[in-house]
Amino acid sequence: EATSAPIGLWFEHTGRGAVEISNCGNGLCGKLVWLKNAQNTSACGLEIIGDVQPVTAGRWDNGWIFAPDFGQKFDVELTPMENGDLRVLGYAGLKTLSQTMIWKRAPSDLLRCDTGEGTLR
Repeated sequence: EATSAPIGLWFEHTGRGAVEISNCGNGLCGKLVWLKNAQNTSACGLEIIGDVQPVTAGRWDNGWIFAPDFGQKFDVELTPMENGDLRVLGYAGLKTLSQTMIWKRAPSDLLRCDTGEGTLR
């Protein structure tokens, strides 16, 4: 059900960026809206999650995640956790070959790089 969808702002696992996950068409997508390193402004607004579909209650799958460090896309599964964190499972075809990342909720008043309000420092 939609109430458990991982919509909102999340710090990705390295803490170098924040991703806003929102409804896009029939699924979820996510784009970079905050970057710790101001030199990376070219990545601001980059869509790094797409086509994620609800598959069971509380689990979204069958989409993709772009890993800037690798320069490639992987399959992705998103699972909101009871403690409020988001489990992000990146995999390449088989979930046995995967990396699990834990994303933390970001504050809603985060100074975003995609709105033109102020600069990141």
